Amino acid sequence: MPDTQIGAQLYTLRDYTKTPDDIARTFERVKAMGYDAVQCSALGPITSDALAQRLRDTGLQCAATHVSMEQLQETQACLEHHAALDCQFTAIGGAGLHPQWSAEDWIGYAHHLSAVAQPLNEAGVRVGYHNHSHELALHDGRRPMDLLAEYCDPCVWLEVDTYWIAHGGGDPAAWIDRIAATGPDRVPCIHVKDMDVTAESAQFMSEVGAGNLNWPAILDACRRASTRWYLVERDRGPVEAFESLAISLRNMHEMGLR
Repeated sequence: MPDTQIGAQLYTLRDYTKTPDDIARTFERVKAMGYDAVQCSALGPITSDALAQRLRDTGLQCAATHVSMEQLQETQACLEHHAALDCQFTAIGGAGLHPQWSAEDWIGYAHHLSAVAQPLNEAGVRVGYHNHSHELALHDGRRPMDLLAEYCDPCVWLEVDTYWIAHGGGDPAAWIDRIAATGPDRVPCIHVKDMDVTAESAQFMSEVGAGNLNWPAILDACRRASTRWYLVERDRGPVEAFESLAISLRNMHEMGLR
């Protein structure tokens, strides 16, 4: 297996993954455009075994998943699901959307997430936290991203989302370095998405390499952090979802990633 790989984050294609047949057709299209892996997220009802079979049928690897806190707390079921998918990484899709959360609330959440993550980590499934932009807002003079990196057990990794870091006023490369400095293998997977602006200076998501983010700096930071999975995501935007993934993949190949 290469040291680094590119995967498609299936949240991008959530309108095309509502049934098992939808998922099979979507996997075929993703594989045909050149992806060898996906992050399983925003899927309609499907059993772990059926999902694993569709991955095998199309030759796709499950790089990671997204799960809820409730799913994480069902330790045995979560382990069985990831074993079926032959998948090592999962991440929770964020927390703390309530502006009244204090720094102490974030520290308490970090401890809780760590306690939930530890038995999964011991059994071979590593739990991460996916940021949005609100984790860069100040709470009692502290940024939640720093609190998560400091107070989560080192087994908890942080799934840096390049767009949302920039949306929150941060530098994605600097934050990757900052988190990586807190311990080994803390950024094994990232979400790669770009940011562009309208003529009126409104921010919007764009395809990787088609916006304004500093990709040479971001990729250098990922190399320093020993990041293994570059997971392409586009939550919304003017380009059709499948075409968006295809454009990002082509641009990433031009950047030297495979």
